[in-house]
Amino acid sequence: MTSRLDSPLLTDLYQLTMLQSYLDHGLEDTAVFEFFVRKLPAGRNFLLAAGLAQVLDYLEALHFTADEIAWLAGTGRFNPRLLDYLAGLRFEGDVHAMAEGTPCFPDEPLLRITAPLPVAQLVESRVINLLHFQTLIASKAARLRLAAPEALLVDFGLRRAHAGEAGLLAARAGYLAGLDGTATVLAGREFGIPIFGTMAHSFIEAHDDEAQAFEHFARSQPDNVVLLIDTYDTEAGARTVVDIAPRLRAKGIRIKAVRIDSGDLAGHARRVRRILDAGGLTDTGIFASGNLDEYRLREFIDAGAPIDGFGVGTRLGVSSDAPYLDCAYKLQEYAGIPRRKRSEGKATWAGRKQVYRYYDTDGRLARDCLTCADDARDGEALIQPVMQAGRRLARPSLDESRAHALASMQRLPPPLQTLETAATPCRVEVSPALKSVTRKADTRIAADASPP
Repeated sequence: MTSRLDSPLLTDLYQLTMLQSYLDHGLEDTAVFEFFVRKLPAGRNFLLAAGLAQVLDYLEALHFTADEIAWLAGTGRFNPRLLDYLAGLRFEGDVHAMAEGTPCFPDEPLLRITAPLPVAQLVESRVINLLHFQTLIASKAARLRLAAPEALLVDFGLRRAHAGEAGLLAARAGYLAGLDGTATVLAGREFGIPIFGTMAHSFIEAHDDEAQAFEHFARSQPDNVVLLIDTYDTEAGARTVVDIAPRLRAKGIRIKAVRIDSGDLAGHARRVRRILDAGGLTDTGIFASGNLDEYRLREFIDAGAPIDGFGVGTRLGVSSDAPYLDCAYKLQEYAGIPRRKRSEGKATWAGRKQVYRYYDTDGRLARDCLTCADDARDGEALIQPVMQAGRRLARPSLDESRAHALASMQRLPPPLQTLETAATPCRVEVSPALKSVTRKADTRIAADASPP
């Protein structure tokens, strides 16, 4: 049996058990849920919103197949009313969201869903799953771009990603945040992301002679000759490249770059650069990979290492230093009444919200204001309608979202663009209107809890 990733069964059991109880007791009025991050991971000064396109794809396709309904019936857990409801279920609600590629901060909703309570509840797990992962990876990739603003940056993370979908969506999130491309071929087909690739050490080892391996590869890939030179001896490999270059040049083949994947990358790069330059290969670049992250990239850039590009894999694909976000999807309004959670350490602001962004005279982000959705202000309103009655309102391309991300990151004040925690984080004001709505929600909760 093959399972589809857009199946509504890709959820937590309690979504279905709650849905059955909602139906049993007539709780089908309009609900408003919001997705947000409670706090930034250590070392992060901002997050980059990502994953909205996949959430909208999921909502558009939301339905249960006859086989899925039959399977649910076979579990013996669910009554006929729920099964009939699920058989006809479609998402026909509204979605408001921040544009992908928008820098965001704690408590700011990245997405708001307005729909009948059973439907808005059912989609929670997959919505969190999609927004959390891509926002996590895009935020990591943004740091790579800020650390090495001029370098070629390529995602190499598929092989150690947490399964195939994670690798594919990490390639998308990385490109959105400013990486130049990916080694993941399917990401090229699905998203139009430029794909990059060289060779593995096994290719070299399969030949009896390193020079022969280089020449075979160059003749098979004459327009993309990037040679991996550290299988045996890095500097010797560079000298072999110099030796074969005239023969390849005679056939109209240019050696685009060499790749170093192990050892002291900066030291090797300096020695290899000297060898290549002395051999007349001044236009052959150096590409490095191997356990890289934004901190190592910054070290190379600060040290002036002659490395033109980097392949970043595992530490990007799993966001190794911050592998999760403290995020949530919470009920903010039901039946027209603002709601809030008051759990210790996890309290929420009541009601549906808007975020207004303000800039200083230099065009840099100055502050945000978190307020009620109906509290109109003069800043830039970040939460905009993206789906109405289950129909998408626009389909920005990935390249458009990427351009927005890069431009938005450049508008961050310099302290927020660093890799260390800024001494002064972005100021997010909570409006008097939102505080008032929350106080009224508390008053109502207290009154409802009081004995008659």
